[in-house]
Amino acid sequence: MYEGVRFEPRSRRGHVESYFLKINDPKQERALWVKATILARNFGAPVAESWAIAFERGKPPIAAKETVSLSSARFSSDAIDVELPTLAMSSTRTKGKLRDLELDVALRDETPPLMHYLPRFYEGRFPSSKLTSPMPNLTARGEARVGGRTWNVDGWRGLLGHNWGRGHAWAYAWGHCNVWNEDVDLVFEGTSGRVRVGPVLIPTTTLLVVRHNGETHALNHVSELVRNRGSMTFRRWKFAGSGPTLSLQGELWAETEDMVGLHYENPDGAMTYCLNSKLASARIAIEPRGGLPFVVSSRAAALEIGTRDPSHGVKMAV
Repeated sequence: MYEGVRFEPRSRRGHVESYFLKINDPKQERALWVKATILARNFGAPVAESWAIAFERGKPPIAAKETVSLSSARFSSDAIDVELPTLAMSSTRTKGKLRDLELDVALRDETPPLMHYLPRFYEGRFPSSKLTSPMPNLTARGEARVGGRTWNVDGWRGLLGHNWGRGHAWAYAWGHCNVWNEDVDLVFEGTSGRVRVGPVLIPTTTLLVVRHNGETHALNHVSELVRNRGSMTFRRWKFAGSGPTLSLQGELWAETEDMVGLHYENPDGAMTYCLNSKLASARIAIEPRGGLPFVVSSRAAALEIGTRDPSHGVKMAV
Protein backbone atom coordinates (compact mmCIF):
# COMPACT_ATOMS: atom_id res chain seq x y z
CA MET A 1 0.00 0.00 0.00
CA TYR A 2 1.21 3.49 -0.93
CA GLU A 3 4.25 2.09 -2.72
CA GLY A 4 3.55 4.00 -5.94
CA VAL A 5 4.36 7.68 -6.37
CA ARG A 6 1.79 10.09 -4.93
CA PHE A 7 2.74 13.16 -6.97
CA GLU A 8 0.06 14.35 -9.38
CA PRO A 9 1.69 16.33 -12.21
CA ARG A 10 -1.50 18.26 -12.96
CA SER A 11 -1.81 19.48 -9.39
CA ARG A 12 -0.87 23.11 -8.85
CA ARG A 13 0.08 22.56 -5.22
CA GLY A 14 3.67 22.24 -4.11
CA HIS A 15 4.90 18.73 -3.40
CA VAL A 16 7.94 16.88 -2.08
CA GLU A 17 8.29 13.09 -2.23
CA SER A 18 11.12 10.65 -1.59
CA TYR A 19 12.06 7.00 -1.74
CA PHE A 20 15.06 6.30 0.48
CA LEU A 21 17.27 3.33 1.31
CA LYS A 22 19.64 3.01 4.26
CA ILE A 23 21.76 -0.01 5.15
CA ASN A 24 24.23 -0.69 7.98
CA ASP A 25 27.02 -3.22 8.20
CA PRO A 26 26.73 -5.77 11.05
CA LYS A 27 29.80 -4.33 12.82
CA GLN A 28 28.05 -0.93 13.05
CA GLU A 29 31.01 0.87 11.49
CA ARG A 30 29.71 1.68 7.99
CA ALA A 31 26.43 2.75 6.45
CA LEU A 32 25.06 3.77 3.07
CA TRP A 33 22.08 6.00 2.28
CA VAL A 34 20.53 6.84 -1.09
CA LYS A 35 17.40 8.77 -1.95
CA ALA A 36 15.31 9.66 -4.99
CA THR A 37 13.22 12.83 -4.62
CA ILE A 38 10.57 14.79 -6.48
CA LEU A 39 10.49 18.53 -5.77
CA ALA A 40 7.55 20.40 -7.28
CA ARG A 41 7.99 24.05 -6.38
CA ASN A 42 5.13 26.52 -6.24
CA PHE A 43 6.75 28.05 -9.32
CA GLY A 44 8.56 26.57 -12.31
CA ALA A 45 8.89 23.00 -13.55
CA PRO A 46 9.32 20.10 -11.09
CA VAL A 47 12.70 18.43 -10.69
CA ALA A 48 14.01 15.04 -9.61
CA GLU A 49 16.98 14.65 -7.27
CA SER A 50 19.26 11.71 -6.54
CA TRP A 51 21.25 11.69 -3.30
CA ALA A 52 23.89 9.42 -1.76
CA ILE A 53 25.96 9.38 1.44
CA ALA A 54 28.59 6.93 2.67
CA PHE A 55 29.26 6.89 6.41
CA GLU A 56 32.37 5.33 7.97
CA ARG A 57 33.15 5.76 11.64
CA GLY A 58 36.18 7.95 12.23
CA LYS A 59 36.11 9.41 8.71
CA PRO A 60 34.20 12.36 7.23
CA PRO A 61 31.00 11.24 5.46
CA ILE A 62 31.03 11.43 1.67
CA ALA A 63 27.92 12.94 0.08
CA ALA A 64 26.74 13.61 -3.47
CA LYS A 65 23.62 14.93 -5.19
CA GLU A 66 22.38 15.43 -8.74
CA THR A 67 19.32 17.37 -9.94
CA VAL A 68 17.55 16.86 -13.26
CA SER A 69 14.20 17.80 -14.73
CA LEU A 70 11.39 15.49 -13.69
CA SER A 71 10.88 14.66 -17.36
CA SER A 72 14.30 12.93 -17.26
CA ALA A 73 13.15 10.58 -14.50
CA ARG A 74 10.53 7.86 -14.09
CA PHE A 75 8.48 7.19 -10.94
CA SER A 76 5.96 4.32 -11.09
CA SER A 77 2.44 4.95 -9.83
CA ASP A 78 1.96 1.26 -8.96
CA ALA A 79 5.14 0.07 -7.24
CA ILE A 80 8.54 1.00 -5.90
CA ASP A 81 10.12 1.54 -9.29
CA VAL A 82 12.20 4.67 -9.73
CA GLU A 83 14.72 5.52 -12.41
CA LEU A 84 16.89 8.64 -12.59
CA PRO A 85 20.01 9.13 -14.69
CA THR A 86 22.26 8.28 -11.72
CA LEU A 87 20.01 6.13 -9.51
CA ALA A 88 17.50 3.30 -9.92
CA MET A 89 15.46 1.89 -7.03
CA SER A 90 12.99 -0.96 -6.75
CA SER A 91 11.84 -3.41 -4.12
CA THR A 92 14.43 -5.93 -5.31
CA ARG A 93 17.45 -3.86 -6.33
CA THR A 94 19.06 -0.45 -5.94
CA LYS A 95 21.82 0.67 -8.27
CA GLY A 96 23.45 4.07 -8.65
CA LYS A 97 26.58 6.11 -9.24
CA LEU A 98 26.99 9.66 -7.99
CA ARG A 99 30.52 11.05 -8.21
CA ASP A 100 32.76 8.92 -5.93
CA LEU A 101 29.88 6.76 -4.68
CA GLU A 102 28.67 3.66 -6.49
CA LEU A 103 26.19 1.07 -5.24
CA ASP A 104 24.63 -2.10 -6.63
CA VAL A 105 22.72 -4.21 -4.11
CA ALA A 106 19.93 -6.76 -4.16
CA LEU A 107 17.20 -6.21 -1.55
CA ARG A 108 14.94 -8.64 0.26
CA ASP A 109 12.39 -8.21 3.02
CA GLU A 110 9.80 -10.86 3.87
CA THR A 111 8.17 -8.78 6.60
CA PRO A 112 5.07 -6.61 6.02
CA PRO A 113 5.27 -2.83 5.62
CA LEU A 114 5.13 -0.49 8.60
CA MET A 115 2.27 1.99 8.49
CA HIS A 116 2.91 4.95 10.75
CA TYR A 117 -0.58 6.49 10.71
CA LEU A 118 -4.13 5.29 10.97
CA PRO A 119 -5.55 4.71 7.45
CA ARG A 120 -7.67 7.85 7.41
CA PHE A 121 -4.63 10.05 8.00
CA TYR A 122 -3.02 8.89 4.76
CA GLU A 123 -5.89 10.30 2.74
CA GLY A 124 -6.65 13.41 4.78
CA ARG A 125 -4.88 16.77 4.73
CA PHE A 126 -3.40 16.25 8.20
CA PRO A 127 -0.61 15.53 8.69
CA SER A 128 0.81 17.46 5.76
CA SER A 129 3.73 14.99 5.49
CA LYS A 130 3.01 11.26 5.14
CA LEU A 131 5.40 8.40 5.91
CA THR A 132 5.36 4.67 5.32
CA SER A 133 8.05 1.98 5.28
CA PRO A 134 7.35 -0.61 2.56
CA MET A 135 10.51 -2.55 3.51
CA PRO A 136 11.29 -1.86 7.20
CA ASN A 137 13.60 -4.81 7.90
CA LEU A 138 15.39 -5.58 4.66
CA THR A 139 18.65 -7.38 3.93
CA ALA A 140 21.02 -6.07 1.24
CA ARG A 141 23.69 -7.99 -0.66
CA GLY A 142 26.04 -6.67 -3.29
CA GLU A 143 28.86 -4.18 -3.53
CA ALA A 144 29.62 -0.49 -3.11
CA ARG A 145 32.52 1.65 -4.27
CA VAL A 146 33.33 4.50 -1.91
CA GLY A 147 36.12 6.87 -2.94
CA GLY A 148 37.87 4.14 -4.92
CA ARG A 149 37.52 1.50 -2.18
CA THR A 150 35.26 -1.54 -2.43
CA TRP A 151 32.78 -2.29 0.34
CA ASN A 152 31.39 -5.81 0.40
CA VAL A 153 27.70 -5.55 1.27
CA ASP A 154 27.01 -9.03 2.59
CA GLY A 155 23.80 -9.23 4.59
CA TRP A 156 23.66 -5.58 5.66
CA ARG A 157 20.38 -4.68 7.37
CA GLY A 158 18.28 -1.66 6.61
CA LEU A 159 15.11 0.06 5.48
CA LEU A 160 13.44 1.27 2.31
CA GLY A 161 11.00 4.09 3.09
CA HIS A 162 8.61 6.39 1.26
CA ASN A 163 7.38 9.83 2.28
CA TRP A 164 5.46 12.64 0.60
CA GLY A 165 3.63 15.86 1.32
CA ARG A 166 3.20 19.56 0.66
CA GLY A 167 6.51 20.37 2.32
CA HIS A 168 8.86 19.41 5.11
CA ALA A 169 7.69 19.82 8.68
CA TRP A 170 8.78 23.05 10.36
CA ALA A 171 10.90 20.97 12.75
CA TYR A 172 11.18 17.20 12.97
CA ALA A 173 13.16 14.19 14.11
CA TRP A 174 13.02 10.78 12.48
CA GLY A 175 14.75 7.58 13.48
CA HIS A 176 14.99 3.90 12.59
CA CYS A 177 17.03 0.98 13.86
CA ASN A 178 17.11 -2.77 13.26
CA VAL A 179 20.80 -3.48 14.07
CA TRP A 180 21.29 -3.95 17.82
CA ASN A 181 24.02 -4.86 20.27
CA GLU A 182 21.60 -7.36 21.78
CA ASP A 183 20.40 -10.57 20.12
CA VAL A 184 16.83 -9.43 19.55
CA ASP A 185 14.30 -9.46 16.71
CA LEU A 186 13.26 -5.81 16.85
CA VAL A 187 12.56 -2.99 14.44
CA PHE A 188 12.02 0.51 15.77
CA GLU A 189 10.90 3.54 13.81
CA GLY A 190 9.39 6.82 14.85
CA THR A 191 9.14 10.52 14.26
CA SER A 192 8.37 13.75 16.12
CA GLY A 193 7.34 16.85 14.25
CA ARG A 194 5.98 20.36 14.52
CA VAL A 195 4.02 21.76 11.60
CA ARG A 196 2.32 25.04 10.81
CA VAL A 197 -1.44 25.17 10.43
CA GLY A 198 -1.90 28.60 8.90
CA PRO A 199 0.07 31.02 11.09
CA VAL A 200 0.06 28.66 14.10
CA LEU A 201 2.93 26.30 14.96
CA ILE A 202 1.21 23.35 16.61
CA PRO A 203 2.76 21.33 19.49
CA THR A 204 5.06 18.41 18.76
CA THR A 205 3.35 15.22 17.61
CA THR A 206 5.18 11.90 18.11
CA LEU A 207 4.53 8.58 16.38
CA LEU A 208 6.33 5.41 17.50
CA VAL A 209 6.26 1.92 15.96
CA VAL A 210 7.91 -1.24 17.30
CA ARG A 211 7.92 -4.65 15.65
CA HIS A 212 9.10 -7.26 18.17
CA ASN A 213 9.26 -10.96 17.31
CA GLY A 214 7.01 -10.33 14.32
CA GLU A 215 4.30 -8.48 16.28
CA THR A 216 3.70 -4.82 15.42
CA HIS A 217 2.96 -2.25 18.12
CA ALA A 218 1.99 1.08 16.55
CA LEU A 219 1.52 3.92 19.04
CA ASN A 220 -0.44 6.05 16.59
CA HIS A 221 -4.03 6.14 17.84
CA VAL A 222 -5.37 9.63 18.54
CA SER A 223 -5.38 8.94 22.28
CA GLU A 224 -1.75 7.79 22.09
CA LEU A 225 -0.70 10.83 20.09
CA VAL A 226 -1.94 12.94 22.99
CA ARG A 227 0.17 10.96 25.47
CA ASN A 228 3.31 10.39 23.41
CA ARG A 229 6.18 12.77 24.05
CA GLY A 230 9.09 13.84 21.87
CA SER A 231 11.77 16.51 21.98
CA MET A 232 14.69 17.24 19.68
CA THR A 233 17.86 19.28 19.62
CA PHE A 234 20.39 19.55 16.81
CA ARG A 235 22.04 16.26 17.86
CA ARG A 236 19.49 14.32 19.93
CA TRP A 237 15.91 13.03 19.82
CA LYS A 238 14.17 11.87 22.99
CA PHE A 239 10.80 10.13 22.97
CA ALA A 240 8.34 8.21 25.11
CA GLY A 241 5.03 6.55 24.38
CA SER A 242 2.46 4.13 25.76
CA GLY A 243 -0.16 1.91 24.17
CA PRO A 244 -2.36 -1.09 24.97
CA THR A 245 0.44 -3.63 24.42
CA LEU A 246 3.63 -1.86 25.49
CA SER A 247 5.27 1.36 26.61
CA LEU A 248 8.71 2.64 25.71
CA GLN A 249 11.09 5.50 26.22
CA GLY A 250 14.43 6.19 24.64
CA GLU A 251 16.70 8.46 22.72
CA LEU A 252 18.78 8.59 19.55
CA TRP A 253 21.81 10.84 19.29
CA ALA A 254 24.80 11.47 17.02
CA GLU A 255 28.16 13.17 17.23
CA THR A 256 28.75 16.13 14.93
CA GLU A 257 31.47 14.29 12.99
CA ASP A 258 28.98 11.52 12.15
CA MET A 259 26.41 13.95 10.72
CA VAL A 260 25.97 15.48 7.28
CA GLY A 261 23.97 18.63 6.55
CA LEU A 262 21.62 18.47 3.57
CA HIS A 263 19.64 21.31 2.00
CA TYR A 264 15.98 20.24 1.74
CA GLU A 265 14.18 22.91 -0.24
CA ASN A 266 10.47 23.37 0.34
CA PRO A 267 8.04 24.13 -2.50
CA ASP A 268 7.69 27.73 -1.33
CA GLY A 269 11.48 28.22 -1.47
CA ALA A 270 12.08 28.07 2.29
CA MET A 271 15.03 25.90 3.33
CA THR A 272 14.97 23.00 5.77
CA TYR A 273 18.36 21.83 7.04
CA CYS A 274 18.43 18.05 7.42
CA LEU A 275 21.09 16.90 9.90
CA ASN A 276 21.59 13.31 8.79
CA SER A 277 23.44 10.41 10.44
CA LYS A 278 23.25 6.68 9.84
CA LEU A 279 25.79 5.89 12.59
CA ALA A 280 23.77 7.34 15.44
CA SER A 281 23.55 5.80 18.90
CA ALA A 282 20.29 4.47 20.31
CA ARG A 283 19.05 3.33 23.69
CA ILE A 284 15.43 2.25 24.13
CA ALA A 285 13.71 0.78 27.19
CA ILE A 286 10.62 -1.30 26.33
CA GLU A 287 7.98 -2.63 28.72
CA PRO A 288 5.61 -5.16 27.14
CA ARG A 289 2.25 -5.53 28.86
CA GLY A 290 2.44 -8.76 30.82
CA GLY A 291 6.07 -9.33 29.85
CA LEU A 292 9.53 -8.58 31.15
CA PRO A 293 10.97 -5.15 30.41
CA PHE A 294 14.18 -4.99 28.39
CA VAL A 295 16.63 -2.46 26.98
CA VAL A 296 18.22 -2.38 23.52
CA SER A 297 21.15 -0.29 22.30
CA SER A 298 22.92 0.37 19.03
CA ARG A 299 25.50 2.47 17.22
CA ALA A 300 23.85 1.84 13.85
CA ALA A 301 20.67 3.89 14.10
CA ALA A 302 19.36 6.28 11.49
CA LEU A 303 18.71 9.77 12.84
CA GLU A 304 17.57 12.82 10.94
CA ILE A 305 16.89 16.20 12.52
CA GLY A 306 15.07 18.79 10.42
CA THR A 307 15.31 22.45 11.32
CA ARG A 308 14.83 25.91 9.77
CA ASP A 309 17.59 27.28 12.03
CA PRO A 310 20.88 27.69 10.11
CA SER A 311 22.92 27.92 13.33
CA HIS A 312 22.87 24.13 13.80
CA GLY A 313 26.66 23.76 13.50
CA VAL A 314 26.72 20.78 11.10
CA LYS A 315 28.73 21.15 7.91
CA MET A 316 26.42 21.37 4.91
CA ALA A 317 27.47 18.93 2.20
CA VAL A 318 24.86 19.18 -0.58
